[in-house]
Amino acid sequence: MKKTVNSVLRHVVLLILAVIWLIPIVWLVATSFSGYRGINIAHFFPQSWSFSNYSALFLEPDSVVQYVAWFKNTLIIAIFTCIISTLFTLMVAYTMSCMRFKGRKFIMSFSIILNMFPGVLSMIAVYFILKSLGLTNSHLGMIIVYSAGSGLGFLIAKGFMDTIPVSLREAARLEGASEAKIFWKVVLPLSKPIIVYTIISSFLIPWGDFVLAKLMLNSGISSDWTVAIGLYNMLDKSLINKYFSIFCAGGVIVSIPISILFVIMQKFYVEGVTGGSVKG
Repeated sequence: MKKTVNSVLRHVVLLILAVIWLIPIVWLVATSFSGYRGINIAHFFPQSWSFSNYSALFLEPDSVVQYVAWFKNTLIIAIFTCIISTLFTLMVAYTMSCMRFKGRKFIMSFSIILNMFPGVLSMIAVYFILKSLGLTNSHLGMIIVYSAGSGLGFLIAKGFMDTIPVSLREAARLEGASEAKIFWKVVLPLSKPIIVYTIISSFLIPWGDFVLAKLMLNSGISSDWTVAIGLYNMLDKSLINKYFSIFCAGGVIVSIPISILFVIMQKFYVEGVTGGSVKG
């Protein structure tokens, strides 16, 4: 009886938390279909429904809304960052897990200490370095910044690679395989879960980032912005009453690609997290 009561209470609490979590999302989606462009707090659901906000995003660009250009910029940055960061992370993880060299433990410890410091602390220094190189207001500069320190996030991938039997690598070496061949032909095919986890994590960072994007893309040319900057601009007090529902539509659209990616790869994502935590 006591177990039943505890189970019911847990589920009730979880239900309440789920409702609290879902309310803003439902309101955002509902508002995106509103026939009223501004904020309407008198009703939870709009009194009139319309697809005009989505039409404004893709078919009616103006000086404020250039969503197609923002989406393209964000997608390009995210894809290139994802590819480069994934390669960096997996190569560093392989090096730390499967190779032995002088200073290995010190480098690992130092990397962990560096990860404890918030990246925002270095943004001003990074900005002035890129400015001196002419890479501010540049998508290339953002890709470089997002990708540069990605190798420091090797710990979970290393933990997963630690679970791969050493005998497989030794057998490959006996056959004359180089370290590069062992990495590409032996370790990576057995590391699909952690590869998927790394891909999703690497894609998420530039896809939803605002702080670095706002700092870097400051020329005022709206067509160079990412989605995060463009949507934020719609919340300006001089624009919000005209563009808030369009902002909600943009928020719905930008969440779709990563939601689909996560649903498709959820199984591998969970395996990557749990597998990487075994010997972290």
